[in-house]
Amino acid sequence: MDPIYVTGHRNPDTDSIVAAIAYAALRNAVGDREYVPACLGHISDETMRVLDRFGYEPPMRLFDVYTQVRDLDYATPRTLFRSVTVGTAWTALQEQKSVSSVAVTNSDGTLHGMLSWDDIASFHMGLVSSSYLRPTPLYNVLSTLEGKLLNDLGSGSDMISGEVTVALPMSREHLLFQKKESIVICGSQPDMIRRALEMNVHCLILCQSELPEEVRGIESTTTVIMTPYDAYRTLRLIFQSAPVERVCRSKNLTAFHLDDRLDDVRELVLKKNEHCYPILDANEKVVGILTRQHLLRPRRKRVVLVDHNEAAQSVAGLEEAEILEIIDHHRLADIQTLNPIYFRNEPVGSTNTIIAGMFQERGLIPSENMAGMLAAAIVADTVMFKSPTSTDRDRSIAERMARIAGISLDELGREIFSSSHEGKSIRDLLQSDCKEFHIAGHNFAVAQITSVDTTAMFSRKDEFLTEMAHIRREKSYGMVLLMLTDVLLDGTWLLFTGDEDVIRNAFSVQPREGAVFLPHVMSRKKQVIPSLSALWG
Repeated sequence: MDPIYVTGHRNPDTDSIVAAIAYAALRNAVGDREYVPACLGHISDETMRVLDRFGYEPPMRLFDVYTQVRDLDYATPRTLFRSVTVGTAWTALQEQKSVSSVAVTNSDGTLHGMLSWDDIASFHMGLVSSSYLRPTPLYNVLSTLEGKLLNDLGSGSDMISGEVTVALPMSREHLLFQKKESIVICGSQPDMIRRALEMNVHCLILCQSELPEEVRGIESTTTVIMTPYDAYRTLRLIFQSAPVERVCRSKNLTAFHLDDRLDDVRELVLKKNEHCYPILDANEKVVGILTRQHLLRPRRKRVVLVDHNEAAQSVAGLEEAEILEIIDHHRLADIQTLNPIYFRNEPVGSTNTIIAGMFQERGLIPSENMAGMLAAAIVADTVMFKSPTSTDRDRSIAERMARIAGISLDELGREIFSSSHEGKSIRDLLQSDCKEFHIAGHNFAVAQITSVDTTAMFSRKDEFLTEMAHIRREKSYGMVLLMLTDVLLDGTWLLFTGDEDVIRNAFSVQPREGAVFLPHVMSRKKQVIPSLSALWG
């Protein structure tokens, strides 16, 4: 089965990452086995410390959920090595009923060409006016004719070639083979055999007969082959011993890769007039064949969204994916689904409060490490329960998880928020926890940095404002805001670039030089965003 990706929002915080890991673990624990945690962006140092503390690896990075070639039920017929015979290729095509072409590969599995019924038909029609066999591996000929080599490679060559002649009676002298560069097909004809050996023709093929005793002593460079087939069938089959690389199309091929987007593939297929296209993996090796029929019913990637329900914050290509569930604690936004889904949204301070409760509802006790990680995510998202989004349920669930893990919430909180941000670039600090919003025609971003002491951060105010102005121009935002949230001061320094009147009117303050202190403001989603939404109606 294809995986079901559990993913939080872009620029994920600790709550988002832990929610993805915990919910995937919960669903897999009850037997689903298909849920895979994923993240959409860089994992912050804070989150990495939480993961390391409780022994968890970061989730896989998910860049998009666009429908790709890998999501199609494409055909996987056998491939042909470029040196196999045309006869083998014909058999392979007969066995593949779903496609009209097969891929011809090099020794390392990379694409050499494509072979179809038409290619083989054109090859055989070309033989009507010519009976010359181009240089062909000896063992191809032996395999096709089910032949036996009667001497030690004759001239010592592993290739045979020449004008193919069926030996005629001696009385028809003018119709006999005259060239040394000949491949002579004959039966029990001692005179013809002697003539061929004495002329040192390139190859002598004996049909349903042995090499006569009287000619075995003749010294000759002729390669002698015995076959159980009659002369007529041998004549037909010998040309099928040609390597398939000589017949297949190897120029101007159109190939697709597993990661190619389906929209791009459709557009190109509409411009082409081919029936089959090879599919290649990241190493350029052939993995399948694509036909127009395969484009009709692609499988959408399946996702579960946690800690968000807004398209602008979600994974790229979400409109092409199948959303199965949403578990969140934010305001309802703009995501739409094709079918009814399981949607759980509760007014609590952390998504992991909801997920920890779901463990309990399923009768499951999380492991000590899982419980500790859930507790850490709740503490981080509620800012040690000082955020206005924090509820009694958050504290109750966090305390229960802490008891299972055998840890102290106070110590855990100090460990999370006492970390140093020294050595980080301004850009990295801004992007560590930044969310994009679209409200009433206004596009803007709000970043947040939480610590127990914002003095050092605020001393870099001018650097922050310069980089925020750059991001604003780069992303065409109306505003960019940065919340420097101080746990001990129980408030936030709000830095901003954009219309100063918006800040003045939304928060009833008098900003100065791009900054203002907002006492008791700790939450982006419950205090900053609602104030801006109210201003813009």
